[in-house]
Amino acid sequence: MAELAKTYDPLPVEARWYAAWEEAGCFRSVPDDRPAYAIVIPPPNVTGVLHMGHMLNNTIQDVLVRRKRLEGFNAVWVPGTDHASIATEAKVVQKLRGEGITKQTLIDQHGYEGGRDKFLEQARAWKDQYGGIILQQLRKLGASCDWARTAYTMDGQDPQNAHHTGYYKDVVDTFVKLYNEGYIYRAERMVNWDPVAKTTLSDEEVIYKEVQGTLYYVRYQFVDPDLRLAVRDPEGNLLEERTYLTVATTRPETILGDTAIAVHPDDARYQALLGQRVRVPFLAREIPVVADSAIDPEFGTGCLKVTPAHAKADYEIYERLKAAGTHIEVVNTIAEDGTLQHVPEPWLGLDRFAMRKQFAQWLADNNCLEKAEAYTHNVGHSERTDAVVEERPSLQWWVRMKELCQPALEAVESGAVQLFPDRFLGTYRHWMTNVKDWCISRQLWWGHRIPAWYDTSGGLVQVSVTGGEGLAQDPDVLDTWFSSWLWPLSVFNGLQAPDGPDIRYYYPTATLVTGPDILFFWVARMIVAGYYHRGEKPFDRVYLTGLVRDKQGRKMSKSLGNSPDPDALIERYSADGVRMGLLLSSAAGNDLLFDEALCEQGRNFANKLWNAFRLIHTLGESATPGPATPQQALATDWMAARTHEAAHEVARQFDDFRLSEALGTLYKLIWDDFCSWYLELIKPQGGSGFTEGAHALVVGRFEELLQLLSPFMPFITEEIWQLLAPRAKGEFLVQTRLPSTPAPDAATLAGMGTVREAVTALRALRTERNIPLKEALDVYLVTDQPARWQRFFPLVERFVGLGTLHLGVAGKPEQTVLVQVGTDELHVPVAVDVAAERTRLEAEIAYQEGFLKSVQAKLTNEKFVAGAKPEVVARERQKEADAEAKLSALRASLAALG
Repeated sequence: MAELAKTYDPLPVEARWYAAWEEAGCFRSVPDDRPAYAIVIPPPNVTGVLHMGHMLNNTIQDVLVRRKRLEGFNAVWVPGTDHASIATEAKVVQKLRGEGITKQTLIDQHGYEGGRDKFLEQARAWKDQYGGIILQQLRKLGASCDWARTAYTMDGQDPQNAHHTGYYKDVVDTFVKLYNEGYIYRAERMVNWDPVAKTTLSDEEVIYKEVQGTLYYVRYQFVDPDLRLAVRDPEGNLLEERTYLTVATTRPETILGDTAIAVHPDDARYQALLGQRVRVPFLAREIPVVADSAIDPEFGTGCLKVTPAHAKADYEIYERLKAAGTHIEVVNTIAEDGTLQHVPEPWLGLDRFAMRKQFAQWLADNNCLEKAEAYTHNVGHSERTDAVVEERPSLQWWVRMKELCQPALEAVESGAVQLFPDRFLGTYRHWMTNVKDWCISRQLWWGHRIPAWYDTSGGLVQVSVTGGEGLAQDPDVLDTWFSSWLWPLSVFNGLQAPDGPDIRYYYPTATLVTGPDILFFWVARMIVAGYYHRGEKPFDRVYLTGLVRDKQGRKMSKSLGNSPDPDALIERYSADGVRMGLLLSSAAGNDLLFDEALCEQGRNFANKLWNAFRLIHTLGESATPGPATPQQALATDWMAARTHEAAHEVARQFDDFRLSEALGTLYKLIWDDFCSWYLELIKPQGGSGFTEGAHALVVGRFEELLQLLSPFMPFITEEIWQLLAPRAKGEFLVQTRLPSTPAPDAATLAGMGTVREAVTALRALRTERNIPLKEALDVYLVTDQPARWQRFFPLVERFVGLGTLHLGVAGKPEQTVLVQVGTDELHVPVAVDVAAERTRLEAEIAYQEGFLKSVQAKLTNEKFVAGAKPEVVARERQKEADAEAKLSALRASLAALG
């Protein structure tokens, strides 16, 4: 073996081992006779790059799937990307704009279909150039995906003809099937509209930002010149009578679309005005005063201007009025590009925000503006273009969701699909019981084109994968979620080969790891699709990660400048270090407070592992034939028991997705137990040699630890494992099998617990009394566990430098110091300052009395005893007994001082 580097250099190691794993097919999976464990990646945008949320999500998935491989499962992690209609199209539009080209330019030059084809050529080129970046970054992170299965939500689209296959065919076939069964329909309804991208948006694509705006109080004159509104003070005294209603609004640009004024039916101020009419400012339009129970009497003046074409809440009022027999108009005054339409000059064609400013000034100049005041409120913005979203009516395609959602609701409520943490169950239930029809059409060119066909007059002729001669295809594409909801089905070819080997073997998948922000938009819809297409769930468990926040608790974002570059993090701290930093700060289901110091801790831990390996390697090089000493064998027995104890705990933590705790368990096991205690116990001392038997013991213990740690830090564990002992060509740690873990040896664990406590106490005694290490300490022991002490005393002696162990106090010198180890008493002959010893014992008694009081407070709390797990209550009772025993011994020692 070449000389080992003094410091670990991770980057070349990580690149080398990932290439070796991939070349050897370590992550490849095909159906066989082993139990399957499948994870499908939440597909990132095809033109996206890795961000901190991706890092967390994919690290968790990788840890889970690597652990399952070690447990003997045929584990597959399917990677892939989403075509991301809005995001990708926005990037291509921006690129073309830089070249002086717009979509309209392409239409003018090539006609609609020709221009569209030219645009899609550009989009495919963009995808080909940038589409693989994030997948390469995932490799750098260590993601152990089965790359041969890489999927893409537009796989199978044939730009040359209509003979589509693969994922594309799954999407359009699903549309046709749902349409034929009456679940899909076309209608004009209210939608979120992006005036820049000129497309509908899902609710998930609307980001609400706090905006400093203005609340305008606008006067609407009564049509009846004799009508008066009495304005009174809180005591009921008449202040004035008005010939108008005052309405507060943040959007004066929509006033020309007003078709009613609504008040709460129980608002006494306006009871007499119901059914009366007012005039819209600037217009001759007369609109009614109507009642609706959704109006908040406390907001503004208690009057709401109803503009059905520009607010979903207003449109709902319109629908309720219509159902009750009152019809009001829907006047759409804002066009798709955010300019004014269907309004008189001089406002026609004006941008909506310019209109706001100019119309507010017109209101002020014409005595229609009572006042204006600063107002902070949340305004929806497009996630993709950052444009302020408009709510407007639009002719779109919809999916009827109520009936389709019922099996998916029952699956989660029954526990067939489990959510972790389960606190999200209420959110899921609320969404699924109040589900609205899903708008699935988008006014874009990049995506799955809707398989609907029209005649020359625009009439719908047929819904099918291909159209007849002379028919024009719907220009819109499908919402990206309409493809991604098929992800677990399509990646295993479950729609085109419903009885194929992959879908039968891997489906339902085992675990989905994703964020709670898409619990409804993606997770719920995948469950809906699974039951619709196959009558079964798509996955067993859903682990919902938290958001990645900075150490101040702020969500990481480019705009705040608080989101580090993942590639730079890996360059600085290594992939292993970053993975560890992410997981140490990520308690199950909670937001992650990310601090780079945790990545540094990960890098330092890797160095600790490397230094431990170097020590073991050095000892091995100088080892001579022969067995281990009894002390080395005893220390190894303890390390094995401690590893078994930790392995069981890690298994339980994995079952509950407590990965941060599992990593913490292994961190302490390796840093404290293995490095700080075991290696010190196993090392030769006093110039004695090190044997091959001892080396074999320590190598065996280290291999177990590397295997347990491998899912979290795969690179350094592979590197050390390969160097630790001779390996066959093509043999990898990541392909090994975890052995069955025996129950930990309780007696050995208890014995070493005594050792550690005794060492800590006796070291403290040496420090307090300034006793040099070369001066051996005799010990007179009072214990009910003499066999344990006789067995483990040599290990205490190894650390503290002891002389003779006397069982009992016969012959004990007059002057000794009491060292308490659990309930055992160690009387150590030391010259005693009686006053100082009394002070020390009194302080220790006071501490133990306080501790005992706190334990007994728990045990006398009925709620604690009734609600805590039995093992927790048992631990508290043991603490009580130990504290009482210690107090008894301490009081006896105090009394002996006289």
